[in-house]
Amino acid sequence: MAMRSQQEDLIDHSHRPSKLLLMAEGRAVYDAAAMVPMLALKKCLPQGDNHPVLVFPGFLASSRSTRPLRQYLADLGYRAHRWKLGYNMGYSYKLHYGMRDRVTELVERYGDKISLVGWSLGGVYARELAREMPDIVRQVITMGSPFRGHPSSSNVHKIFNMFSEVPYDKMPESFLQDMAHPPPVPTTALYTRGDGVVAWQSTVELSDRPDVENIHVGGAHMGLGFNPRSLIVLADRLALPEGQWRPFKPPFLLKPLFRNWYPDWLVHGDENPLKATA
Repeated sequence: MAMRSQQEDLIDHSHRPSKLLLMAEGRAVYDAAAMVPMLALKKCLPQGDNHPVLVFPGFLASSRSTRPLRQYLADLGYRAHRWKLGYNMGYSYKLHYGMRDRVTELVERYGDKISLVGWSLGGVYARELAREMPDIVRQVITMGSPFRGHPSSSNVHKIFNMFSEVPYDKMPESFLQDMAHPPPVPTTALYTRGDGVVAWQSTVELSDRPDVENIHVGGAHMGLGFNPRSLIVLADRLALPEGQWRPFKPPFLLKPLFRNWYPDWLVHGDENPLKATA
């Protein structure tokens, strides 16, 4: 299968999610509630090998938002860590170096490669760190991360520009194009077509690489860190032995959970970038 050209435009120009989907983000409380029974079922999921995992919070969030997820990963058998960098207020050079230092610190502490898990904007950071330090990153898992995003495909880009040291509109086109390509490590993108914050099309990979995949988990953008389907995927992906990557296949009895139930009329038409990878 031919690899995609580095010159190909991968930036997504979809319309931002509708106001209906944005208002429906309140359903994230149901994702959080659904995490409770998952805690009882975690013994039935693949268990961890004790390697370190660093979890990045989304825009305007702190590590408090990732605490339940980190506890879940720790209970599975991982050394799950927070980023220790306060609230995620958008990109800054200080933040960039702080994240690099945090990754390096954990790798040196445990003498093992690290997996990076990022929620929303945190996943964009995780991908770029893996691109810079592929020799020490085991894999990257993003949850609703708009790594192929454009201002037209986000409901929060104006707020991002207010806080970020480098506003989106000031980022070089070449950087944005590079950001849209997956890092040189196994990469999994979790997405939901019901995303009310960013266009779901901007959160999926367009790559022919065999170690890059997209997995639809449904639910709300703000609930992705609690979503039971996300938790099932995380347990499965993180448990993969290094160098033995394989595509995700949900357990037979859970396959209905991973179906796409969102009607096209609700997600601004039937535009589907995943068809480009067929």
